[in-house]
Amino acid sequence: MTDPVRLIDLDWPTFGTPAPPPPPSAAALGARIDALRARMAARDLTHVVLFADREHFANLAWLTNFDPRFEEAVLVVGTSGPPLLLVGNECAGYVGISALDAAGALRHELFQPLSLVSQPRGESRLLREILGDEGISDGARVGAVGWKYLRDAEHPDARHALDVPSWIADTLRDLAGHDRVVNATDLFIDPADGLRTVASVDDIAAFEHANAVAADGMRAMLFGLEEGMTDFEAMALAGLNGMPLGCHPTFATGPSRHLGLKSPSGEVLRRGAPMSANLCTWRANICRAGWLVDGPADLPDEARDYVEAFAGPYFAALAEWFGLMRIGTPGGQIQALIDERLPFDKFGIGLNPGHLIDLDEWTSSPIYPGSDLPIRSGMVIQVDVIPSSPRYFSTRMEDGIAILDASAREALRARHPDVHARCTARRAFMQDTLGIALPDEVLPLSNMPAIVPPFFLDPRHVFALA
Repeated sequence: MTDPVRLIDLDWPTFGTPAPPPPPSAAALGARIDALRARMAARDLTHVVLFADREHFANLAWLTNFDPRFEEAVLVVGTSGPPLLLVGNECAGYVGISALDAAGALRHELFQPLSLVSQPRGESRLLREILGDEGISDGARVGAVGWKYLRDAEHPDARHALDVPSWIADTLRDLAGHDRVVNATDLFIDPADGLRTVASVDDIAAFEHANAVAADGMRAMLFGLEEGMTDFEAMALAGLNGMPLGCHPTFATGPSRHLGLKSPSGEVLRRGAPMSANLCTWRANICRAGWLVDGPADLPDEARDYVEAFAGPYFAALAEWFGLMRIGTPGGQIQALIDERLPFDKFGIGLNPGHLIDLDEWTSSPIYPGSDLPIRSGMVIQVDVIPSSPRYFSTRMEDGIAILDASAREALRARHPDVHARCTARRAFMQDTLGIALPDEVLPLSNMPAIVPPFFLDPRHVFALA
């Protein structure tokens, strides 16, 4: 194997599964709305109109702790007063999930066009009337927020390219004027300074809980794999507890091995086949990829050197990746490391080597070629470096980490001492057992931190640095 990587026989440590933290308080949510209004003032916006649906809900949920179920929702935020939440038939009884509702800091109105097709439609005002009563008229300056924004290289008029349904966009433009309605989604997710790109210490507790739950499920699955079971049976081993999912669970093996986004379908696990799987809840995505073998003797002849030529170098490169997770490191430097250590012609890494994660599995990323955007305190980063090879298949070390400066680490220790203690124990394991040196600001959130077993039928054999 390429020095300095080796395989060790390891009894996986247990770090404990944290209790779920409480939902955000009305005060915490109110502070987020205040922060949005400060950004609105800086951009001279009088309103933000935010659209959310079942998949693209994270910006709305971050502001209110409300996510639409079955249908869509619209939030109207003006310069003052309680925001207005428009909901459909089925979500009208769910608004109380937001602490803002009980505090009188969130208004809501039934707007039945957001409901599923053919449901009752006779009790709502027109959208034009609702928005007009919120002050959106000629002279208003509106930021429309969906889930994506475009740059000038992607669209001839990126500022006015909206990612909300046309019937909402058209109404806003008709009321305020076309040029006065702009895409403001970057207020939330721009990796340079988006509101959701840094987390508070209370947020970190929620991230840690999610990562621990998903990692414990992945561990149970890997240790329970048996030749001949189906992917359904394998996924059932994870014991998902009902927490909302951030994306569909994936499972690929056998003939479907290169369909990496595929869900379980009844495929049978065969010795000598590759396998990848992920478990993703809100705020966490744990993924591993390897081979359904006990050791290299069971690998196909062309992949017999999988450990030495592919998975081992990947582990070594990821150890260096962790070393760059320092506050102030520009994202382009991290990208350059992976490009050099894991060249595309062999490892096939086509996406950003690391990204921000939140309620949505992929929020945005400061890591891309030439990026001068720095790693910042409060970022929660997904260790998402995805190799792909027709010969070696893949390998993976996909977990979550938090980046916190000294003052934030002390605040976490004071406010959530159990979270701090578990993160400290994971750091010690990664450094003392796996040999991965970590900057002080890196807090591992996963209960299988950097544990990479190449042989899934013998998961006690894992990579470490010599």
